[in-house]
Amino acid sequence: MSPTSPASRSRGCETTADPEEKDAPADSPEAAPKRRGRGKKPAKAAKAAKEAKPAEKKPKPTELKAGHVHVYSIEGEVMKTIELPMIFRSEARLDLIRRAVTAAQANRRQAYGSAPRAGARHSVRWSGKGQGVSRVPRIRGTMTGAQAPGTVGGRRAHPPRPETIWAKKINEHERRLARNAALAAIVDSSVVAARGHRFNEGLSLPVVVEDGIETLAPDGGTKEGIKILGHLGLLADVERAKNGRHVRAGRGKMRGRRYRQPTSLLVVVKEPANVRRLFGNLPGVDVVNAAALNAEVLAPGGDAGRLTVFSEGALEMLRSWRP
Repeated sequence: MSPTSPASRSRGCETTADPEEKDAPADSPEAAPKRRGRGKKPAKAAKAAKEAKPAEKKPKPTELKAGHVHVYSIEGEVMKTIELPMIFRSEARLDLIRRAVTAAQANRRQAYGSAPRAGARHSVRWSGKGQGVSRVPRIRGTMTGAQAPGTVGGRRAHPPRPETIWAKKINEHERRLARNAALAAIVDSSVVAARGHRFNEGLSLPVVVEDGIETLAPDGGTKEGIKILGHLGLLADVERAKNGRHVRAGRGKMRGRRYRQPTSLLVVVKEPANVRRLFGNLPGVDVVNAAALNAEVLAPGGDAGRLTVFSEGALEMLRSWRP
């Protein structure tokens, strides 16, 4: 078969390529196969941009400077920010607080004791030696022991004596430092929370309220006070004190002190007469004048960090106190 035969031509077309195709460079678009690439979807990118816009509009929460607190209105809204008096920057000496509170409790203790002849009001006799019985004073005509401390029904060996002095002395400088330390402790939210008080997380301590709380007409009485505490985020602590009232353990329940009441808020104002009509009947709440502050009021039982509410005017009175 000749090389120019049609069969050979057809075989050559199948096996050999065009010389022009061989000379074509590898980087040319004709040699490289065309691939379909995925185009960007502008619609989804626009959606992502739209979703990111609201996050940028959210305002960042303003952080308080050290030694500053918010002043709240009666409705619980932040009115302004003020600086605390220098006395709140004192050192929180827990040992001084406990010492001052113990002295205050001891100085209020009332003298008590038994009658001089208590347990010895019997006609007793002693049978003497050699009778085959113990040498115990016995009621005359019987074998019942009496009057001796070691017998059933006998007198007490060392009874409480009314001449005992329970008072404890403390220096005036120590008492003032203890008060300042108790004021410094109410600023720390961790110390206040560790004492068991309940309050809103974002609340600045101590809680400072506008002076309108003192001039408010107490027509609603306690109901109006509950509304104010609800706006400030402090009502949960009053409910804790209310639910914590329980019967005292021991003999005290038969001696006029049957119940124990947990301590709740301390409200400090300039004129406590009207404010006491708002908060005075709430369980565990005390309303005092700024001049009546001491270590025992600010740290009941010697445990520092009582949840405290100041009126703006009462807080200004503390600026003249020296640390």
